[in-house]
Amino acid sequence: MSESRQAGPLLRAGVIGLGSMGQHHARVWASLPGVDLVAVADPRPAVRDRSAQATGARPHADAETMLASEALDLVSVAAPTSLHCELAVAALRAGAHVLVEKPIAANRAEAQAMMDAAGSAGRLLTVGHVERFNPAIVELRRRLAAGELGRIFEVRAERLGPFPDRIRDVGVVVDLAPHDLDVMRFLLRSDPVRVYAETEQRIHTDHEDLFVGVMKFANGAVGLLDINWLTPTKQRRLSVTGEGGMYAADYISQELVFTANPSDGSVTAGPSEQRTIERREPLLVELEAFATAVRAGGPPPVDPREALVALLLARAMVEAANTGTALSGATLEAALR
Repeated sequence: MSESRQAGPLLRAGVIGLGSMGQHHARVWASLPGVDLVAVADPRPAVRDRSAQATGARPHADAETMLASEALDLVSVAAPTSLHCELAVAALRAGAHVLVEKPIAANRAEAQAMMDAAGSAGRLLTVGHVERFNPAIVELRRRLAAGELGRIFEVRAERLGPFPDRIRDVGVVVDLAPHDLDVMRFLLRSDPVRVYAETEQRIHTDHEDLFVGVMKFANGAVGLLDINWLTPTKQRRLSVTGEGGMYAADYISQELVFTANPSDGSVTAGPSEQRTIERREPLLVELEAFATAVRAGGPPPVDPREALVALLLARAMVEAANTGTALSGATLEAALR
């Protein structure tokens, strides 16, 4: 359990779901000053006992038992997407502030039920769009807001890697695309007006595992997404091209490189400069922000309505791929409402 070095009472934390991401939540909560990880819940005895031994938290076989027996201030929900609504609503009604891993839920109705429950309970609900907290993306957003690239032409995202055994309830679009759909809106501060996509199902037994998407934004920028579970090596990259040149960010190495265009407005291969980034674990930054928001009474670090838009955009992309048509105008607006 973490030892407080922060003024005020300890925040009592719990984690529901100890898959790969949930174990990281438990590790980080246990290390944060001002937070006491008191409980973890998972139906697998060996997994929950191992986490309890590593963090000092009390293990529980299920969320219901944990929420009934522990007085928790905040809870991380890192269970499969199909369980997000049930578990988040239960934690909110038990009086905890909740961070649920992305995507926020399986569908619009479940996401709305979670937001309604947070409002009724007077508790914060936030969503784990952890890439917003990557230091390279934080710095990139600051520089774009300062106008370093001028008018932005294109944002290109690559999120590639091998097939994950942990995923069974959703395909690659709903599991991974919300990261990049959210980051693009986060960086551009603009909404898409037209979307198109192609998907393929090569290895995943139930859902798509390859996704290529195109978005046209209201500010004129074009977003390109290349996402799959078919690439042997893990790649997480994003580039932004504009009048002033190009920024290239690597999520994994937290590197941010700027290549400038000449001041005469031409486009040539100029020198590249690596921006200085203070590297920190994005999940640590995210959970710190959540704890700070809980102490301050809000707002949530990631508004759940923003997370819902990312989910609905992912669903719209799947619809575009299934129908072979671009979604725009009233059709896209209806899909995002």
